[in-house]
Amino acid sequence: MILSETWFIEGYIDFELQKYKLLAYLKEVNGCFDQNKLYPQLSDTIFHYNNLTSFRENKRFLQDQFPKRLDSVNMQQLELLYEKMLEDDALMQELEDITQYAIAEMKNTIKNGAEIYEFVERQLHIAPIGMLPLYKNEGYMLLRDGQAQVKGYAYNITLFEHQAAKFQGIRMEYIDTWTVSISNTYEQIKRQIIQTYRALPNPAVYCVESPLTIPLDETLLPIAKRLLVRQINTEQAA
Repeated sequence: MILSETWFIEGYIDFELQKYKLLAYLKEVNGCFDQNKLYPQLSDTIFHYNNLTSFRENKRFLQDQFPKRLDSVNMQQLELLYEKMLEDDALMQELEDITQYAIAEMKNTIKNGAEIYEFVERQLHIAPIGMLPLYKNEGYMLLRDGQAQVKGYAYNITLFEHQAAKFQGIRMEYIDTWTVSISNTYEQIKRQIIQTYRALPNPAVYCVESPLTIPLDETLLPIAKRLLVRQINTEQAA
């Protein structure tokens, strides 16, 4: 189930109706969390939570604050709708009840997801393979979940600006899978990567290992990506 950016003011604004819609959405999200699948459910729930808190705090649909993914046409329509709502005290109270309830429920769900995230992250171990170059914003990550197979990804970290803030983004592309053994170590896999992918003659290569067997795309890879960015930032700041 997918919630739209403005789910709580769409259709007939009724507490019980919107509560049913919200609980159905959170039931699916928590069901994914029960399977240790965090993404995109966790980030999507945080997005909706931030929209609701911004709405309650500002009481205006400001384009730079709420919601982030709306285009200008939809924004104008929502602003007109909101002006009409302001004239109806009963409607605004119903909306206040809906957002207050939803914020509390989403906060609990986010807490559950964050606990899984933190548990998985604590199990991860990251280390460079061989000597690292000075330039580390491009390179390769080897990801292993406790089994013999290791998946390789090419990564590229970029910096972009949005208004007054700066953000880092990381793009990853799967390249290959290897089996780690006594005769095929991480160092040997690194040499294979250098021989096969010649864009970087001396690339940064990191290994991220987890003793847990957890969903790759929904949990392990997203957390490993953030861990890698933090590791590189720490090294560059040293």
